[in-house]
Amino acid sequence: MKKRALLSVSDKSKLVPFAKGLIDLGYELISTGGTLKALRDGGLKALAVSEVTGSDEILDGRVKSLHPIIHAGLLARRDDDSHTEQLKARGIHYIDIVVVNLYPFKETIQKEGVSEAEAIENIDIGGPTMLRSAAKNFRDVTVVVDPSDYDEVLKQLNNGASFDFRKTLAAKVFRHTAHYDGLIAQYFIEQTKLENPETLSLTYERQEVLRYGENPHQQAAFYKAPNVKGASLANCKQLNGKALSYNNIQDANAALEIVLEFPEKPAAVAVKHMNPCGVGMGDTIEAAFSKAYAGDPISIFGGIVALNREVNEATAKQLKEIFLEIVIAPSFSEGALAILTEKPNLRLLETDMERHSSDKKKVVSVLGGLLIQDRDEGMVTEDMLTVATDRKPTEAELESLLFAWKVVKHVKSNAIVVAKGDQTVGVGAGQMNRVGAAQIAFDQAKDQATDAVLASDAFFPMPDTVENAAKAGIKAIIQPGGSKRDQDSIDACNKLGIAMVMTAMRHFKH
Repeated sequence: MKKRALLSVSDKSKLVPFAKGLIDLGYELISTGGTLKALRDGGLKALAVSEVTGSDEILDGRVKSLHPIIHAGLLARRDDDSHTEQLKARGIHYIDIVVVNLYPFKETIQKEGVSEAEAIENIDIGGPTMLRSAAKNFRDVTVVVDPSDYDEVLKQLNNGASFDFRKTLAAKVFRHTAHYDGLIAQYFIEQTKLENPETLSLTYERQEVLRYGENPHQQAAFYKAPNVKGASLANCKQLNGKALSYNNIQDANAALEIVLEFPEKPAAVAVKHMNPCGVGMGDTIEAAFSKAYAGDPISIFGGIVALNREVNEATAKQLKEIFLEIVIAPSFSEGALAILTEKPNLRLLETDMERHSSDKKKVVSVLGGLLIQDRDEGMVTEDMLTVATDRKPTEAELESLLFAWKVVKHVKSNAIVVAKGDQTVGVGAGQMNRVGAAQIAFDQAKDQATDAVLASDAFFPMPDTVENAAKAGIKAIIQPGGSKRDQDSIDACNKLGIAMVMTAMRHFKH
């Protein structure tokens, strides 16, 4: 009985040379639709599936390979005599190779303005069914889903295609179909606006295998969401420097998330260990970076800088004077690139600075499971604030309070940010108590805390932070409120001449 290969692919790259290689190895080709046409146009002989099944394609091609003759040829075990006898009795041939890749569902839903009907028409049914049948029977069937494997498949087939090789290909198929189904499931979760489905299939595509994780003894890789758009490390274009590490990606993502808070003006953010050490806004990007740098000129050493406007020569000269790991920006002028690429190890990343509405969930792994929540996109505007004290903040203090509030949202809890105007001067991050976080911020700010403002990510359980703030020279505070002892803090502010506003919104970040 002649060996048979069934080919049905949406990606026709390398198809004809591969199919010719199969013919040279003695395989008879079976195919469908556009694949059949491509093979015949390439001068190759191939049977139509309808010639094998004796059934025409129906329902505009929706039903063609879904036929017992096809799936019996795929699923029959060669070492089972009863299977062999059943095929012989029905005149069914084994199918020894299946080459299938699927309708372009991902590419379809990525198109602007795609209709639901078009998306549904690009849900492949016959393709995954053939792949799964062939992969289940990998002991006897070679199944190929990726054109990049064609050359190796021909090489292996020429030498008999080992059991282990067929098993490896089958495993790839099940990853591929799981990914495909995951995309479809996610699409319908979004279409039906379902929150917290009873099961969740998250699917990502490997972007890069990293040298190691947080530490050299840990393996790591970077995966991207299939339909990611807008501001994202997964969409960055690297213009200079070494490959990104696990820690680089974590820190760069933190910097990017913070700088996206300030689209209205040029802004710069410096990050170390996923916490901002300096944030500044200005009329120009170089002025914004000067403020970010001055916010903590020590901690920025070896840090990551994100800027939300094109890096020009003036800013590049400032950046070049500091040891930095990464600079992220929407673009770099030609002159800026010439300056910064003189530092061969400095990673320069270019990325979109527009948020995309589809990235709404944050996923964190825990032992044995995942935690999923909405991203913290909570915003506070002036009209949402409640003035809790006798003294109201001045207009300048109010602007600075709102600036500090945007920053404190991105600082690990317990978090305190001290700001002056549109510049941070002190950051206290990740402490076990709020007094300790505040003291770190005051120690960093030193004299700049005088007449500055303070933001706290959560309420004050007692007035001690207010009292220490007054000693440091703080004139206005923004905090969520909500403590049973709020009045104690309000009374302390009134006694010490500090204005306090409450947001009724907390920004814990663990």
